[in-house]
Amino acid sequence: MPAKFSNVIAISPLYSLLILASLTLIAFTFLTYTSSLSPPATSPSSKVVERGESDDSTYSQIYHYPEVFKLNYEAMERDFKVYIYPDGDPNTFYQTPRKITGKYASEGYFFQNIRESRFYTKDPEEAHMFFIPISCHKMRGKGTSYENMTVIVRDYLQSLIEKYPYWNRTLGADHFFVTCHDVGARATEGNPYLVKNSIRVVCSPSYNVSFIPHKDVALPQVLQPFALPTGGNDIENRTTLGFWAGHRNSKIRVILARVWENDTELDIHNNRISRATGHLVYQNKFYRTKFCVCPGGSQVNSARITDSIHYGCVPVILSDHYDLPFNDILNWRKFAVILRERDVYQLKDILKAIPDTEFVALHNNLVKIQKHFQWNTPPIRHDAFHMVMYELWLRRHVIRY
Repeated sequence: MPAKFSNVIAISPLYSLLILASLTLIAFTFLTYTSSLSPPATSPSSKVVERGESDDSTYSQIYHYPEVFKLNYEAMERDFKVYIYPDGDPNTFYQTPRKITGKYASEGYFFQNIRESRFYTKDPEEAHMFFIPISCHKMRGKGTSYENMTVIVRDYLQSLIEKYPYWNRTLGADHFFVTCHDVGARATEGNPYLVKNSIRVVCSPSYNVSFIPHKDVALPQVLQPFALPTGGNDIENRTTLGFWAGHRNSKIRVILARVWENDTELDIHNNRISRATGHLVYQNKFYRTKFCVCPGGSQVNSARITDSIHYGCVPVILSDHYDLPFNDILNWRKFAVILRERDVYQLKDILKAIPDTEFVALHNNLVKIQKHFQWNTPPIRHDAFHMVMYELWLRRHVIRY
């Protein structure tokens, strides 16, 4: 009996290996057979792929990295916190906006939106970033000179540095300020650390000045409230090839008007359209035009770009060195025509060479991104405020000492 038992023990490992191999082969054969009977479209894994591809086809037209944007945006909404320095008299140049209307409304909306949003925290220890709430637009409204603006900004910043420990931890790399009026850029240049270290959220982001694209943020200049409702999905009404009217306050605008103002297919004016010509004539032209020309003015930016987007007219960017708003998120070439200023002489040929199918695609994509260039109070998901906050969220990683 012991001898027989020992023989069983000796051979049992061999039997175990054979049984395991047999079961593995049977299982593999069964799975292969059943999967061959099931159509790929009905398998759970292929459904996931198809759904993902569908989403990508929708968003890849306008976002550089749609899945990254989606995940990062959700993380921002969940986690991002901003501390607003409480110092400064709201009745002078601090804390509150001058107004939330007109061509510098973006600055005012941001000042108001940040306090209405989930991102605002009163605890500086949980903040990812720090907002310096000084409004150069309010200074401009009170008639403050450029020289005095520089002094006011410098002294205010110095008071924050002396009173709080947060600036010195990063030399201002996790601090930001917002200014839409071009005087804001000039008023802050008196403090080198404010220009070189902190994040400048500005409406005039030009590569050929002190704007630093990977650090600073381009603020869209939006002239709100809009005079007329949002346009779009109205291609059949757009019979004019191109349109522009405005002040000739830059070289490119002077050339544009001189070369094309008498053209029969391009509706180009040599000045602004007078209100005496009729009610909302200027705005209604956006509804009837395929391509709205947006040359730089006194600065590289122009509120005409967001006007074009709002009214559903494909913008034609004619401004060199312009870091377009949300350029690292949105693929502007999917909803706009981007030209060099020297292309102004061939403008009509370039626009006429765009196939109808391409124009339709540009127009349809334009409608999708309109929400990103609209300010609201209180702010809503994916609007201009949230897009600016997303840009700041991307720049939150700094070394703190």
